[in-house]
Amino acid sequence: MTEVQCIGREKQQTKTSLGGTELTQCEEFVYLGGVVSGDGLCDRDVDRRIGLAVGIVRNLHNIWKAKDISKSTKVLLYQSMVQSIVLYNSETWTEDQKRKLKTFEMAVLRKICGITRRDRRRNVDILKEFQTRRRISMKYYRHAV
Repeated sequence: MTEVQCIGREKQQTKTSLGGTELTQCEEFVYLGGVVSGDGLCDRDVDRRIGLAVGIVRNLHNIWKAKDISKSTKVLLYQSMVQSIVLYNSETWTEDQKRKLKTFEMAVLRKICGITRRDRRRNVDILKEFQTRRRISMKYYRHAV
């Protein structure tokens, strides 16, 4: 099915026909794994990527809970299987997406450590536990520049 999209800050209705058939206009669609939104913003794309990565994190629940798997191995799994999904297409995102990426990353790192929000541990302390200052948002910015 062929559809058309008008991208811009203000919504515009277009009437486009192909071979005598009028094409429907869509607000957004997925192209090469990324959401193309009619308003030109990337919020829906970021939300979709994070949603896909959350599914992977849930599927790896038994690994995050496993006591016989080291934290360093869990971090490698996180970097290779989860971050790659979240950061796909990130070169098209804006700086406003940094907060969403940090929030997602800390949720996963807490899960790897077995720490809940109720434990009231600061993000800085959790990052020290992983001996890393390199956040997902830093990879995103290095990748995006």
